[in-house]
Amino acid sequence: MRSSKSRSRNKSNRNRNNPGNIINRVYDSSGPEGKVRGTPQQIIDKYNQLTRDAFLSNDRVAGENFQQHAEHYTRLLGEAQREIDNRRQQADQQNRERQQREKDARADRADAPQANTPSDQPVPGEGDQPDLGQSPQPDISDAGDNGLVETPESKPRRQPSRARKPRKPARKDEAQSSEVAPTPAPEVTDPSGEAAE
Repeated sequence: MRSSKSRSRNKSNRNRNNPGNIINRVYDSSGPEGKVRGTPQQIIDKYNQLTRDAFLSNDRVAGENFQQHAEHYTRLLGEAQREIDNRRQQADQQNRERQQREKDARADRADAPQANTPSDQPVPGEGDQPDLGQSPQPDISDAGDNGLVETPESKPRRQPSRARKPRKPARKDEAQSSEVAPTPAPEVTDPSGEAAE
């Protein structure tokens, strides 16, 4: 089982190794007016406001006290910001060095003769590409089997047939009138082209 001392030491070391956390970390500051809670920037703003209020009420001692509290968090924030900037510069420098090494390695590979491939054989993917416009094309004009599989998407779409409604039975009046009405006789024409009267 670990002792509480080792845990507290590890916790304080953890905070020193990660300065980015200080900027967004929420603190409880015990000032003369009570606790002030927030990120360092929020605490600084609050103490600056309390300083102004104290000086306006002619309480110079309280004003100086609030000023010292604000200064403490200003230093804390400034130190964290400097560490972040240093780490960013180091990371940028390392990236530049890594990119330069990669660039040099690529240049060395391009300059060095390739020992594995003989110089008289072409390397796949290098050289001129064939012009497909001038190469003979297969004849696909016949509608026979071209080796392609017919898919449902390529079939012509058929219009769905509508189900017809059953007809209503004809009324008796209409049925009688259609039976009684004589049909007109077809017109007979003379071979000379004139209609017969």
